[in-house]
Amino acid sequence: MIGIIGIVVVFVMVFGGYVAAGGKFGIILHSLPFELTMIMGAAIGAFLIANGGAGAKQTMRDIGKVFKGASWKPTDYRDLLCLLFELIRLARQNPVALEEHIEAPADSEIFGRYPRIQKDHEAVELICDTLRSMTLSYDDPLQVEEVLDKRMDATLHHALHPSHAMQTVADGLPALGIVAAVLGVIKTMAAIDQPPEVLGGLIGGALVGTFLGVFIAYGFVGPFAAKMRSVVEEDSHFYQLIREVLIANLHNHPANMCIEVGRQNAPHHVRPTYGDLEEAMRSLKREAA
Repeated sequence: MIGIIGIVVVFVMVFGGYVAAGGKFGIILHSLPFELTMIMGAAIGAFLIANGGAGAKQTMRDIGKVFKGASWKPTDYRDLLCLLFELIRLARQNPVALEEHIEAPADSEIFGRYPRIQKDHEAVELICDTLRSMTLSYDDPLQVEEVLDKRMDATLHHALHPSHAMQTVADGLPALGIVAAVLGVIKTMAAIDQPPEVLGGLIGGALVGTFLGVFIAYGFVGPFAAKMRSVVEEDSHFYQLIREVLIANLHNHPANMCIEVGRQNAPHHVRPTYGDLEEAMRSLKREAA
């Protein structure tokens, strides 16, 4: 909703100010289809050249994040901590029983209690691969931490690609607006023998290209890219929490302490309270008893 409000504010303030200053929409509306076709057509073509089909599809999917916001909500962070608590407790009580859950998480009763997490392949694979490394005696906390850091950096880099692609388009749009404006000037020069009122309309139409390039770049595409980046970075905290808890587990801290380490490292606005998390874990203990 806030994204839609922002778009409306941009339009109202820019064009409202233009009208209030005595501007008329005639020249803009007459030139808009042609200038927009040149600028956006060139931008889309350049985008496809730079990113290919897979990158374009990923970017189109991620545009929805501007309006939806972060994928993971406060309840998801609480559920993640509860899931990790169950898995860590089981790993210490019965390592053999843990294997069926990390080898087939789609069929796991434990993972099944948290369907939103179960559907996220990256979160599930990160948990299962790290716990599996413990069963393979690959339990040096520093080694596992290094592996997790490299994996998460690669995942974040891939997830940020759409925002980088959008920012590149935003950087190029003003120049494409100038291209459209130059073509308008060329058209004007071809009609140099026309009366001033005609030349004025042609020059005004040419300047619409410059206006559109700058307006679209800094009013929409650039902010879209920034929002996509912030959402991806916010969602990355979810996976960072997994890292913190599982590394704490490799240091052989008590299960409750491992979960508290994760809770403390969650961003404040999604961090479950100590009391809520404690009650949720008590419920799990009662169900297991």
